[in-house]
Amino acid sequence: MKVQIVSDKQAGGQAGFRVFEDALQNGAKVLGLATGSTPVTIYEQLAASDLDFSQLTSVNLDEYVGLNADHPQSYHYFMQEHLFNAKPFAHSYVPDGADLDAAKATSEYDQIIAENPIDLQLLGLGKNGHIGFNEPGTDPDSTTHKVMLTDSTIDANARFFDNADEVPRYAYSMGIGSILKAKQILIVAYGEAKAAAVAAMIQGPVTPDVPASYLQTHPNVTVILDEAAASQLD
Repeated sequence: MKVQIVSDKQAGGQAGFRVFEDALQNGAKVLGLATGSTPVTIYEQLAASDLDFSQLTSVNLDEYVGLNADHPQSYHYFMQEHLFNAKPFAHSYVPDGADLDAAKATSEYDQIIAENPIDLQLLGLGKNGHIGFNEPGTDPDSTTHKVMLTDSTIDANARFFDNADEVPRYAYSMGIGSILKAKQILIVAYGEAKAAAVAAMIQGPVTPDVPASYLQTHPNVTVILDEAAASQLD
């Protein structure tokens, strides 16, 4: 893992932008994208740049089950607001949260990933070490699957809803096995609350208890951290 420590989220956004810029210059055609507060500063940099995504494909990590694409808290809507409206792609794929047939929705998304091998995958890191919605205990060979969200993940996402009862309890998520097939991975974490997960991801054993620890097995991972998130590293 290549670890880069930055001063704050804005510097992290600039550093993340450079990773995307380098990937495009090296011929990347398919970008794996993530949602949540962590990647926002990267998307701000991408949206304001002169990079052209009109011939590229994006494939998103996950989506809440039960939310339509136009729901303000859906990840499809998030991507439109933070990137796609400014930088349209030739094709953009997000799991179909409105499709309640989990077997159908997940197999169709696996087919999309198979047809569009990801060149650069962006990830955030959960406080419990999750990547995507792959919670502790997830099979490292997993493909796209329906996930029951943990209480900690529901609590973390409750700030985006009027109250915690509105947070969906399930999501469709790209699996750990799917993520690890990306040619390059960029994972970003900020804040002291992520420090323990960061240390476990980088310096702890590879274990299903910390899904992000499987990134240690990947040959091309860049980690961007602020000083607080890096504070428990040796």
